[in-house]
Amino acid sequence: MLVEKGKALDNFYIPTRYANGHPEGAPFEHYGRLQSEGAIQYAGEILEFVRVQMA
Repeated sequence: MLVEKGKALDNFYIPTRYANGHPEGAPFEHYGRLQSEGAIQYAGEILEFVRVQMA
């Protein structure tokens, strides 16, 4: 399941990092609270998994 969450996060990389990542509009116009909260949750879960594995 963490791999799937990583794939979901991967979809945010280019379009949110580069201003021309979307054909029209600024990146902030394409994402809302739901996507942001989901990405933060997924990233936290992945980081927690890595911390446990490295301990």
